[in-house]
Amino acid sequence: MFLRRQASAHQRAGRAGRTQPGKCFRLYTESSFKKDLQEQTYPEILRSNLGSVVLQLKKLGIDDLVHFDFMDPPAPETLMRALELLNYLGAMDDDGNLTPVGNIMSEFPLDPQLAKMLVASPEFRCSNEILSIAAMLSSPNVFLRPREAAKAADEAKARFTHIDGDHLTMLNVFHAWKSHNEDSNWCYEHFLNFRSLKSADSVRTQLSRICTRMNLKLVSTPFESKEYYSNIRKAVTSGFFMQVAHLQRQGQYMTVKDNQVVHLHPSTCLDHKPEWVLYQEFVLTTKNYIRTCLDINGEWLIDVAPHYFDLSNFPPGECKRALERMYAKKEKDKSDRF
Repeated sequence: MFLRRQASAHQRAGRAGRTQPGKCFRLYTESSFKKDLQEQTYPEILRSNLGSVVLQLKKLGIDDLVHFDFMDPPAPETLMRALELLNYLGAMDDDGNLTPVGNIMSEFPLDPQLAKMLVASPEFRCSNEILSIAAMLSSPNVFLRPREAAKAADEAKARFTHIDGDHLTMLNVFHAWKSHNEDSNWCYEHFLNFRSLKSADSVRTQLSRICTRMNLKLVSTPFESKEYYSNIRKAVTSGFFMQVAHLQRQGQYMTVKDNQVVHLHPSTCLDHKPEWVLYQEFVLTTKNYIRTCLDINGEWLIDVAPHYFDLSNFPPGECKRALERMYAKKEKDKSDRF
């Protein structure tokens, strides 16, 4: 059933007979209409991640968010989660004020985590690559998989697959498309959505202009360097360290802090199970799936976000024990140097 609201059904019915006599046939029962469909669509602000909204309000100098006159006020808990997210990302300090990093993040028309990934990328000498990844993540899915040619589409996707995950696979696709002069026929032959790639290119150009205006250096690690892909993965981790899962002994993944059992989505390019995996989306279907995944090193987590991975308020479990081992190793390495 595509309709979810009674208001949408009434609107569709109203279109029949507007210009000439017509009929509207509903493919569900009257009882289903009354029981299963909600009366009205929920306002967008009640369905969205409020991180971007809060960041923009802070940028406008609105500090009292609890008493702000929203047309449809979100739940206080949702606001608090957004403030907590921005605090962990370094966009806001403990007093609720916008930091210099937050000020730059607010200039990007992106979710705060994508914006933080971009702002941090010059530090890892990969801002050009992160621009491309951010643009691809902000555009519709680039891979086409028609049912009648599913095997050929999978083989075509395998040519772009990077062993470390989907973010780097997207980067491979974008670079390959550019190297083939943005050819639409090449996209057709390789089961790629030409419109999505054009959209990503347009988004990248816009983000690049903002980076230049905000004095963010556009740099790259030399492709021949063994650090090339590691630096990109570190930069992605700096924005999405809160969306990480750890492999358990039973062979399943557990999300950090939330302790949700999750599985790698079938569409992911990862053909192995890394100990730590960063994910872009949490999808609930028959199981809890994580989609658009990246193999990361656990030690990067305590480097980029020691405040988030503070073990004093961490839930017990295998993930905490793994973090304790990494902290102990880090201390040992430090004492060996001195």
